[in-house]
Amino acid sequence: MEFARFCSSSCWMVVILISGFEMVAAVGINYGQIGNNLPSPDEVVPLIKSIGGTKVKLYDADPRVLRAFANTGVEFMIGLGNEYMAKMQDPKQAQAWIKSNVQPYLPDTKITCIFVGNEILTFNDTSLTDNLLPAMQSVHTALVNLGLDKQISVTTTHSLAILETSYPPSAGAFRSDLTSCLTPILNFHAKTGSPFLINAYPYFAYKANPKQVSLDFVLFQPNQGIVDPSSNLHYDNMLFAQIDAVYSALASLGYGKLPVHISETGWPSKGDQDEAGATPENAKKYNGNLIKLIAHNQKKGTPMKPNNDLNIYVFALFNENMKPGPTSERNYGLFNPDGTPAYSLGLSGSDIATNTSSSSSSSSSPTGSTTITNPSSDPPPLPTTSSTGYMSISSAQESYHLFWPASFLLPWALKLFLIFIEL
Repeated sequence: MEFARFCSSSCWMVVILISGFEMVAAVGINYGQIGNNLPSPDEVVPLIKSIGGTKVKLYDADPRVLRAFANTGVEFMIGLGNEYMAKMQDPKQAQAWIKSNVQPYLPDTKITCIFVGNEILTFNDTSLTDNLLPAMQSVHTALVNLGLDKQISVTTTHSLAILETSYPPSAGAFRSDLTSCLTPILNFHAKTGSPFLINAYPYFAYKANPKQVSLDFVLFQPNQGIVDPSSNLHYDNMLFAQIDAVYSALASLGYGKLPVHISETGWPSKGDQDEAGATPENAKKYNGNLIKLIAHNQKKGTPMKPNNDLNIYVFALFNENMKPGPTSERNYGLFNPDGTPAYSLGLSGSDIATNTSSSSSSSSSPTGSTTITNPSSDPPPLPTTSSTGYMSISSAQESYHLFWPASFLLPWALKLFLIFIEL
């Protein structure tokens, strides 16, 4: 999966062949490792380099990965898992962690950001929530003390479920029960210059209401789109509407100038019977169209923030076979563990799309490595180097769909109905 899925934690310059000509796009990719059959980091490096990869989001500070990418120029965002929150409140512990897990790899490995915790505010865990900001502050203080704060920023990732309202985008607002803990975090971002990270999955909205949500709207396909009745801005895809809803929520608290980065977004290529839309075709359209949109650079930003760069990390690099939850959880990857594409995206710059079998049972990867299989019927223990903070992304999906079906779907459906009547 690390070879072809934009699901885990890597941000790449991807060369895409579309309509007969090549374009280069700066696209982020998540590099997750919740699997027992993934290739080694050393085997991943040539693949990323072959497609011009420049940025990676890693869910921990795996020394194997950081060593493997030394002197490659690839930028890394590394993670401190939720299990570290209590410990990181202590500035001495935070500084010790950085000395052990960050400093040894600088400057050879380009570490530019540390995200502290993953979707903590929607875990409904008071202790985690209370520890989040102190942990972020301690990590930043440690970076200042070590003279690294100018090259490494500190942030955290949030689920879109922190929003109470997302339609229309101009009315975006955070959950009222979270504003008291969000405001000081936003103040931290403003003071340190770090970005606000959000994990956004239009797939969840479609999955919850496949008969009502426009598939074309969520897949970046041609469609009528929607018009925000307050701002009069036109949206032709759900992701951009979600991003602007976050910008509006930030503005409502006085932090409208904070940059918003999408730390995760993606579409599963396979799911259970009740997971509508989880198909290779839809995954190809979502991820392919998103990359194409960025590659064309026709839209530098969103309708509300047209001059802001799009910073988006696709989820994920590989299909990770040990992630818990529904089938979709293990099928967000662009690539299978053996390096073959989970589905074709029309990538060029490597032999991935043309010289590999479409079957996931292929025994060799583009780098010549052999697929690792586990003969035991019992699942092996989780990799010790990978944070469990992102074990499942489906846990928040029930919250995602609350923002769209009731508030977005009715005006959208009414508009289509009126168009139909006119025809």
